Amino acid sequence: MGIKILQQSKSRKQKAEAYKLFAKASDMGNLKAMEKMADALLFGNFGMQNITAAIQLYESLAKEGSYKAQNALGFLSSCGIGMEYNQAKALIYYTFGSAGGSMISQMILGYRYLSGISVLQNCEVALSHYKKVADYIADKLEKSAGVPVEKVRLTERPENLSSNSEILDWDIYQYYKFLAERGDVQIQVSLGQLHLTGRKGLDQDYYKALYYFLKAAKAGSANAMAFIGKMYLEGNVAAPQNNATAFKYFSMAANKGNAIGLHGLGLLYFYGKGVPVSGQPLAIYYLAKMYATGTGVLRSCRTAVELYKGVCELGHWAEKFLTAYFAYKNGDIDSSLVQYALLAEMGYEVAQSNSAFILESKKAKILEKEKMYPMALLLWNRAATQGNAFARVKIGDYHYYGYGTKKDYQTAATHYSIAAKKYHSAQAMFNLAYMYEHGLGIAKDVRLARRLYDMAAQTSPDAHIPVFFALTKLETVHLFRDILFFNQFTMRWKWMKLDNTLGPYWDLFVIGLIVAVLIFLLRNRYL
Repeated sequence: MGIKILQQSKSRKQKAEAYKLFAKASDMGNLKAMEKMADALLFGNFGMQNITAAIQLYESLAKEGSYKAQNALGFLSSCGIGMEYNQAKALIYYTFGSAGGSMISQMILGYRYLSGISVLQNCEVALSHYKKVADYIADKLEKSAGVPVEKVRLTERPENLSSNSEILDWDIYQYYKFLAERGDVQIQVSLGQLHLTGRKGLDQDYYKALYYFLKAAKAGSANAMAFIGKMYLEGNVAAPQNNATAFKYFSMAANKGNAIGLHGLGLLYFYGKGVPVSGQPLAIYYLAKMYATGTGVLRSCRTAVELYKGVCELGHWAEKFLTAYFAYKNGDIDSSLVQYALLAEMGYEVAQSNSAFILESKKAKILEKEKMYPMALLLWNRAATQGNAFARVKIGDYHYYGYGTKKDYQTAATHYSIAAKKYHSAQAMFNLAYMYEHGLGIAKDVRLARRLYDMAAQTSPDAHIPVFFALTKLETVHLFRDILFFNQFTMRWKWMKLDNTLGPYWDLFVIGLIVAVLIFLLRNRYL
């Protein structure tokens, strides 16, 4: 009766009634009801999170051979949530869970053997585990198409962007407007972005955003073309929703190799907006099968595993991305973390990033504070290995500041270099420039620092303002060093007698003159 109510219910109140029935059935020894209650206590359904009680139920169920309980105990042991952190024990639980029929355990083992987590890396074993899950998913997909679940990145939510807290000085804004009108394309794109989202204290103004983007696009800016496509895809008062126009601008940007343009085109094709849908999951499944067996193509275990992994991630368990995000939005951080952490164990890169993000905020209560940074670093590492540029920068940050590990500038610089060279990360370029400027972990090189600062500004419009101030500071510091050297030099040449020629304050006059020249040079640098 509880399951029937749960399947038919639409309101939260009705679902709560179903769990009351599960609780009664659980007290009477019904194993299915006990599994439902244990899951509710673990994931915090309806605000009833109690991990200690969940573990007690799971341990009782595991003795009865419940593969769901074995999988859950493996997950809790792996993360050290409510249980001792023990990877060996987690592996045993996952092995029993997969043998009992748990698709989640199969997927976790597939990811572990693919990545070499607590086991020797073995592509063929990973292939075996992923294939079993992919076969299960393919069977479901042949009966119904299924709906893809949006995987929200918490780091990209507007409320979590640190740059939103900074207010743009009005004088600097007026100066940027002047530069934009003079034809500075980077500034045009920056102002377009600021007006599009209403950031740094500026009001959201779609007309101004479109105005600046169009000016920059006319000058050949791929970023501007992509943002115009985004505006027409989403629709607003200045750019009414128009798939054809969105496709036009996304294509222009994509043809220049722009990531935002390529992503926009992907969205249009994925959802069939103005173009036919492509990328059928079953086609990916059969292609994986061909690479796994070498049918019609050269056999490649790695390619087969990557394709099967993509199919496996379409499973119904991906719905936890929605419930985890809603829990996060509602302030239920512990519930959100547990759900994201389970998905992270299964190899979802977005979940790994989200779990790490929540852990480093130190808002969760289900894990000791001293364990949060080390666990976050572990998850950022896993996300970075799967190609997340932001995670790669984060690893650099953790080694730079000594979060969850000892301070190591050299290792930090290594990770920033990877993010800068492989992913063209503006943040990594900026951080690396700072390290070259000060000689932290790498040989001091002011010329390379200047070059990296410039590259950061060229790569991302968001970097233009911090780069402007960083370069101003760099040039000012070196100016004063030159002045000090000059003063020491003149002290040795007493025959010049500048005091008699220019008066007792000649040095202040020279400093003022050099500062004026510097300001002139900097203005011309950005004009």
